[in-house]
Amino acid sequence: MRTQTTLEKALDINTDIKLYGTFAEIGAGQEVARQFFQAGKASQTIALTISAYDMTYSDIIYGKEKSGRYVCDSRLKHMLEKEFEKLIKRLNEVRGNKTTFFAFADTVATASKNSHGWMGVKFQHKIGAPASEIRMHVRLLDKQRLLQQECLSKLGVNLIHSCFYKTSNSNDFTASIFDQLKLGSISVDAIHFEGPAFTKFDPLYVNLSLIQMGWSEAIFINTKGEVENTGDALWDKNIFIQRASYKPVTTTHLDIASRGVKHFEQEFKLKSSDVTTIFEFTLDNRLKNEKVSIEEALQKVRMILALNLPVLITRFPLFYEMKEFIRLASNKPLAIVIGATHLDKLFDEKFYSDLNGGLLEGMGKLLDKSTRLYIYPHKTKDICLLTKSYFPKPAIKHIYAHFIENKFIQDIAGCDEIEEFMHSEDIIKMIKAKKTDWKKYVPSSIHQLVQKMN
Repeated sequence: MRTQTTLEKALDINTDIKLYGTFAEIGAGQEVARQFFQAGKASQTIALTISAYDMTYSDIIYGKEKSGRYVCDSRLKHMLEKEFEKLIKRLNEVRGNKTTFFAFADTVATASKNSHGWMGVKFQHKIGAPASEIRMHVRLLDKQRLLQQECLSKLGVNLIHSCFYKTSNSNDFTASIFDQLKLGSISVDAIHFEGPAFTKFDPLYVNLSLIQMGWSEAIFINTKGEVENTGDALWDKNIFIQRASYKPVTTTHLDIASRGVKHFEQEFKLKSSDVTTIFEFTLDNRLKNEKVSIEEALQKVRMILALNLPVLITRFPLFYEMKEFIRLASNKPLAIVIGATHLDKLFDEKFYSDLNGGLLEGMGKLLDKSTRLYIYPHKTKDICLLTKSYFPKPAIKHIYAHFIENKFIQDIAGCDEIEEFMHSEDIIKMIKAKKTDWKKYVPSSIHQLVQKMN
């Protein structure tokens, strides 16, 4: 079925006699409001447009932010509250019995290396209803400012249109937000929902679906189970990241994290309070040739949250992609920890065929003076694998030796320091066989969750 154009959606809203609202836009022009004026009959929809570019003016209208920032969630929230409040106060008595009011706002920084912004709508989903609200953070990936502005205008119209016509189904709602937009032009890494219009929505499901659909690179969920903009969550942090499949989370995963963080603190002379520990997994595990469904991802998220740890869900199959993404937010020390069995895939040249410099370029992008790859031993009854146990093929052995000798890649434990490695798959087999000893390999706080998963 053909999707509506941006102007067609704007005209839908302009000709809907129930809808009436205001537009407040800071940065990137008044691109969203412009679409409604171009569509025609805007006088039936637009009560006011405002663009408080000057910081002093902006502070007078919306107040100063504690952070001192203007492109942030709190600024957007204040803009929406102020504009919606004014709208209701001035017009509710006149036309409140026949109107669903809305306030649209955005605050955006463009033409920079990391162009991004916040966009949202505060609205009544039916006449006289309490207000609902949606706020989202978007990164603008096009290099040209005009292209960024065009994307922004389409996204804003789509968002308003979806709020009034697509809230009966979260999948339809999410898909319609990106009508007429090209993959690779934007990335949305946080959507917040509030109010009665979104009672049927699962915020975590919607946010994770962004990754699956290709509209998000990563979603960060804090220990409270709340989605945070990744840039804010990771900003200027010393970050320790553990990647695993977590099917389920095991006591080995916790041992890896504990030993890895201690090693990280010692190497970079950090206090434990200065380290942000994150469990990460990807929905596109190319190394294992598997895709993770949203339902399975939610199960993993619930387990990690039960351990009081934040979780980062990404669409990066390769480590250097994840590292480059994190570097948008922090240039401080970063450590990624993996099991020793992953070394053969990490140094498999086929995974770097899309890079001109191949494996060498990929590893160069991954490892530097403030980035480390930590290796946890793989121990069984018969063998124990460490960095010394991995023998790359002759063509890349010197590359591997360079990273080992310069301590870019390090072991974080010896074979005599750890217990036998227990795979998640083995635990699932034990549960299915109705064996009870699986519980000793899984943190007690998630026993019930694991049983429900199975």
